[in-house]
Amino acid sequence: MSRHRALRTKVRRGIATWPVAIVGLVALLVLGWLGWTWVGGLVERRAAAQAGDCDEGQALLRIASTPSIAEAVKQVAEAWSMQRPVVYDHCIQIEVQSIGSEVVLEGLTQGWDEAALGARPHAWVTDSMLWANRLGAQDASLLGAAPESIATSPVVLAMHQEPAQAVQSGAGFRWTDLPDLAGAADGWGRFGKPEWGAFTVAMPDPATNAATAMALQSALAGASPEAKGPVTTEMLALDPVKTTMTKLTAAKPEQTPVSTLEALTLLAADPAVNAAGFGAAPVFEVDLYRHNTGKDGATPAHPLYGVATGGPTPIADFPFVPLAGDWVGEAQVRAAQAFREFLQGDDQQKTLAVAGLRVDATTERPKPSPGVRWAAVADTLTPADANTTQQISAAWATADNGQVVTVLVDTSKSMEEPGGDGRSRMEWVKQALSGQVNRSVSGSLGLWEFSMQLDGDKPYRQLVTTGPVAGQRQALLDGVGKLEPRSATQLYTSVLALYERMLADYQDGKRNRIVVLTDGVNDGGLTFEELTSRLASVKQPGKDIVISVIAIGPDPEREPLTELARSTGGTLSVAEDGRGVDAALAQLLSAA
Repeated sequence: MSRHRALRTKVRRGIATWPVAIVGLVALLVLGWLGWTWVGGLVERRAAAQAGDCDEGQALLRIASTPSIAEAVKQVAEAWSMQRPVVYDHCIQIEVQSIGSEVVLEGLTQGWDEAALGARPHAWVTDSMLWANRLGAQDASLLGAAPESIATSPVVLAMHQEPAQAVQSGAGFRWTDLPDLAGAADGWGRFGKPEWGAFTVAMPDPATNAATAMALQSALAGASPEAKGPVTTEMLALDPVKTTMTKLTAAKPEQTPVSTLEALTLLAADPAVNAAGFGAAPVFEVDLYRHNTGKDGATPAHPLYGVATGGPTPIADFPFVPLAGDWVGEAQVRAAQAFREFLQGDDQQKTLAVAGLRVDATTERPKPSPGVRWAAVADTLTPADANTTQQISAAWATADNGQVVTVLVDTSKSMEEPGGDGRSRMEWVKQALSGQVNRSVSGSLGLWEFSMQLDGDKPYRQLVTTGPVAGQRQALLDGVGKLEPRSATQLYTSVLALYERMLADYQDGKRNRIVVLTDGVNDGGLTFEELTSRLASVKQPGKDIVISVIAIGPDPEREPLTELARSTGGTLSVAEDGRGVDAALAQLLSAA
C-alpha cells in the first residue's frame, strides 16, 4: 500500500530555460540601448553646450587674401576649423584663396570670373586700406563693414647690399628727399658715390601697387604743416606739390616695371648699381622678406637689402574687409566677424608674425631673414583720407602728359535732386570737376554736356575743346561753372557723337578716354542696341577709346552701362549720391 501511495506521488516538473534566456537578452538589449542613448545624448548636449546648435547645416566662408599674407591666414583658418565653429546655427567651413588685390578689385566691381577665380569671396584680406578705398570709390555698397587692421608692415627701400650700406652710413634717406635726389644726374654723390650716377628709383603705377602709392604719399607729405602728413586734396592743388609730382614722374626709369614684384626680380638679377635701369624700389617689408626667401618665386642669388628710411614711414595696415552683396548671407556676415576677431587673438597674431608681419602680440621675427633688418619705426606717416588717396593716383596718372580725357556730363532735370549734405547732385559734380582741373599736373582735358536740344536738335554740346590742361585751366573752370540741370537724358546719342569726335582727334601713344557722369535712364534718341551697333561700325584698329561711366544715385540703367564700359575696356563706378563723385572720378582717371 505504501508502495502504491509512493507510486501515486506527483512528480514536480521544471520550467523551460529558453524563454527566460530570451527575456533576459531582450532586457539587456533594452537597458543597453537606453544607456547608449543616455550617453549619446549627454555627449550631444555637452557638444551643443560647447559649440552651439548647428540646425541650419553647413555654410562656407570664402576669403580672398593678398599673397603676402595668404599662407598665414590659411594656417589661422585651419586652427579655427579645429574648434568646429558654429555661427548663426551653421557649421562653418572656411576657404582661403590667394589672389592679387588688383584682381579682386576688378572682379568685384566689373564682374567676377568664376571659371578663373572660383566663387566670389565673402571677405577680403588685402595689404593696404588703399584697396578698400578704391573699392569704396567704385561701389561703396560692396563694403559690408568698416575694415580693420590685423597686422602691419612698413615700406622700405630695396636695393643691393653695397648701395644700401652707402645710404645707411651716409646722410640717410627720407621719402621727402626723393623728388630732388632722383632728379639729379649725380644723385649718388650725396652718399659719397658720384661715380654711380643717378639715384634712380622704380615707381610702378600707384593705382595697382600699394607700396608705390604709400611711398608717393610720404614724398608729398613734406608740404603738410608738420611734414608728416596727411596729404590733403587741397595740397594737391598747390604749385609746390604739383612741381614735386612733375619731378617724380620725370625721374621715372625709361622702362618702369609693371609691379613691385617685377621690380624686385629685375633689381636682384644683377648686383651692379642701376644695372636694371634703376637702383632701388619701394616695397613692403614682408614682401621683401618673401622675395629674399623664395616664397614668391625662385630664391635670388643676391638678396636685396631693405633700407629703413628716415622721417615719417608709411605703414601697410593689412585690413580685413567684410564684403556685401546678394551672395553674402547672414551666416557669412557673422562668420566673417567671428573669424576676424579670432585673427586678432595673441596666438593667431604670432602666426602672422612668423610670416613676416608686425603685430603687437610679439616682437619675434622669422629666421633666417636675409636682407631684412626689422628696424624699429620711430615716426609713422599719417595716411591720407579715402578720397585723397584716389586723387594722388589720378594726379600721378596725369603728370606724365599721357592722358587725353573728355568728360561728358548729364545735365538732365534729375541732377537737381539732393546729392547729400544739403547739396544737389550737380553741385557735387561741379565741385569734383573743378577739383580735378585744379589738381591736374598735365595731360589734356575737355568738357561736353548732354540733355536734349542743347545745340539745335542735338542733345549734346561741347563746352571746352579737349586740349592741354595747363593752357586752358581757366576755360575749363568756366565751362564747369556753366553746367546747369535742364531737361531729358539722351545719353546714347551723345556718347556716339563724342566717340566719333575723339576718333577724329585721336592722339597716338596716349590713353584716350571718355568719362560719362549720369544719374538717369536714357530717354530718347538712339537705343542701346543702336549705340553698340554704331560703335562697332565706326571703331578703327589701333585707336582704342575707353568709355568709363560714373552712375550717380539709384536710377541709371546699370546693366547696359556696365556692358558699354566693358566693351571698350572701361569701368562702371557707382556713386550712391553726389558725395562719392570726386573719389570715383579720381579712381577712373588713375586707371591704366
